Amino acid sequence: MNAKKWVLSLPVIVLILAALLAGFNYVTDPFGAFGDRFMQWFSYDETNNPRAAKISYLEQHHDEYDSYFLGCSSTSSLPTESFNEMLNAKFYNLIMYGADMKDCEKIANYLIDNYTVKNLVLNVYLDNGLTYDDESNKLTHSLHYKTDPDMSALSYYSRFLLADPRYGYQKLVNKKKDTLMPQSFDVFDEQTGAYDKRVRDVEPIGSTADYLNAYPVFTNYPNHEPLHLYKTEACMQSVAAIRKVCEENGVNLIVLTAPVYTDYYKNFYDEDITNFYESLAKVTDYWDFSSSSVSSEPRFFYDSTHFRNNIGEMMAARIAEKEYPDFTPAITAIPSDFGTYVTADTPHDYFTQRPAPRTDDDTAVQVPVLTWHQLTEEVSGSATISPETFRKQIQALSDAGCNTISLEQLRDYVYNGTPLPEKPIVLTFDDGYLSNYEDAFPVLGEYNMKATIFAIGVSIGKDTYKDTDHAMTPHFGAAEIQEMVDSGLISIQSHTYDMHQWPPFEDGNDRVRETLAQLPGESDEDYEAAVRADIQQSQQAIEPITGEKVNALSYPEGAYGTLTMDALRSQGIELTFTTQPGVNAVVQGLPQTLYSMHRITMTEDTNMDEFLAELAK
Repeated sequence: MNAKKWVLSLPVIVLILAALLAGFNYVTDPFGAFGDRFMQWFSYDETNNPRAAKISYLEQHHDEYDSYFLGCSSTSSLPTESFNEMLNAKFYNLIMYGADMKDCEKIANYLIDNYTVKNLVLNVYLDNGLTYDDESNKLTHSLHYKTDPDMSALSYYSRFLLADPRYGYQKLVNKKKDTLMPQSFDVFDEQTGAYDKRVRDVEPIGSTADYLNAYPVFTNYPNHEPLHLYKTEACMQSVAAIRKVCEENGVNLIVLTAPVYTDYYKNFYDEDITNFYESLAKVTDYWDFSSSSVSSEPRFFYDSTHFRNNIGEMMAARIAEKEYPDFTPAITAIPSDFGTYVTADTPHDYFTQRPAPRTDDDTAVQVPVLTWHQLTEEVSGSATISPETFRKQIQALSDAGCNTISLEQLRDYVYNGTPLPEKPIVLTFDDGYLSNYEDAFPVLGEYNMKATIFAIGVSIGKDTYKDTDHAMTPHFGAAEIQEMVDSGLISIQSHTYDMHQWPPFEDGNDRVRETLAQLPGESDEDYEAAVRADIQQSQQAIEPITGEKVNALSYPEGAYGTLTMDALRSQGIELTFTTQPGVNAVVQGLPQTLYSMHRITMTEDTNMDEFLAELAK
């Protein structure tokens, strides 16, 4: 090919390459800019750019929603289900990374102009006074052109069509790595628009010291000089514009300020913080959750600006108290200083208040959980104890002033703030042996002590292993369960239905489930389905006898994983127990402190004097 032909063919080659690039980016659509027509993986697209991908998603699904959350990423913890019930609505969460109020104004206008909008909940976060109308990255932080009057369709589509193909390639690679639980590349729940916090929601939480060790971000605020909130005035102009368009179109607007971790305030000048919140009050009435005792408890947060979903439940409950009294919230254990309805008449002094600095003192209630298995004269190992020793242990607990509590009392403390007695302690038994009824139950009745028995559902009333002729230690049956439950002292909960199998008796079964652990090679989907099915069987076996909800489970041999907890939570299990020793730190309003609770195994050799002295520390 001569030079002239090469020069003439070069533009054609460039056009072909550009067309191939555009075609690849259109098909893979890693930012959801074109509606992700081929892969339909919006959780991935929204992770790359929620501003664009969520509008593309709504173009296809807007008829499923009539209400919206707007704001930066802390908005994600506002509970869609609770607000739906409270307002008889269908909410979608339009949270965006670092959303400034100009973004919110443009999107609010688009929603109201194009969709049916009944309610708009606007989260005005402190950082909205720091940045305004900032498109720091044209791929990851740009609005959809339909929501941005300042952007042309050509400019919008061209930037994504001609983007680095590595974005699309990475989407294809990550699709092969996708799992049932969220990963760093697909952090959104497509249907709600919120962060997929299934991992956060089942994360066990213990003492303050343990939490600070796991989340060191809370030990060093700030790491720079304080910043000025120069954009406060511009931010408030956009809030005023949103309020006006809602009033003109009959949209119910709820404005709120999300909780701020107390040490995060150190990032800004105090007078700027006061001015920010007071300026907002001059523009609109709002619910202020920014400063309260919640702000001083690091376990309610998981990084500098994000808080746990149960805090969103508390926010919904506080709003409902004043405006929607027919709504029944999931969590009512709310500190009295959490949530204030602020108006233009709110005194100046209110805006100068800040929550007390964090201390390392653990304000949680310390709750030891004790566990036994079988009572027998033939003691062998930690799973057996003689009736005589058991009686002595119960008497020692009584003499020490320990007050046994039920799991329902423990749950009510966390969810509803119901006070616990002094020296609370939980007594538990695993497996459901007949000796629990014949030997332990009378002693507990004599000392008026409560206990929970975690029964293996398939073994209830059996003295042979399932449908075999293999003899096994007898387990109590329905009549014994009824008598114990009727006493008011005993609760029967789950030790799985049939996920505590005994390999020697599982004739010909090469997939024995000794515990709730995932089997080798088992897919996440199959595993979660198996756990859900098992707990449903357990509930169906126990609840008709007791007339009480099965909402607690002890892990056979202490084995579990994140998928286990997620599956159990989806089936209504609110308290779970391990075999790991230790005392539990239980916090009001923090359900995760009821997950994977420690238990102390009581044996024939337990020295009660030493044990009680250790508990008293």
